[in-house]
Amino acid sequence: MRWLLAISCLTFAVLSHATAVPALDGAFIDKVLVVKSERQLHLISRGVTLKSYRISLGKQPGPKRREGDQRTPEGLYWIDWRKTSDKFNLAMHISYPNAKDLARARAEGASPGSMIMLHGTPLDEEYPEWFFHTLDWTEGCIALKNDDMREVWNLVKDGTLIEIRP
Repeated sequence: MRWLLAISCLTFAVLSHATAVPALDGAFIDKVLVVKSERQLHLISRGVTLKSYRISLGKQPGPKRREGDQRTPEGLYWIDWRKTSDKFNLAMHISYPNAKDLARARAEGASPGSMIMLHGTPLDEEYPEWFFHTLDWTEGCIALKNDDMREVWNLVKDGTLIEIRP
């Protein structure tokens, strides 16, 4: 009887661990593609889209030009570090600004801004998660539902290319 209990516990532990971390058939995610006009984030491996997610963007349309404009940047960047966030659960930093963004901001005499993140949705007693998921509400970041953000967090490694298209 003890052996049966031990085997069942071991089986449960193995199966629950297998489903705890999302896997895409062992594929390595080498690019994250954000298409702002579609409100989609795509996980790509060797040119093939393996999974897509609905996203929310900055409150204002168009490419980011300066700090505080509430726009999501466009261009090529890297996921360069991550953190847990009290306000937005999990957050992955996007390496904005790149050299092109810096040059444009200098030419305009403005600061390009910083701290553009790929993050989850606030846990807010007044507004449920679905409320945030139906509109563009960030200050320029890219937001996903928290379940989706947990998947992306587990599948995308630091150093991964992220392309943000209009």
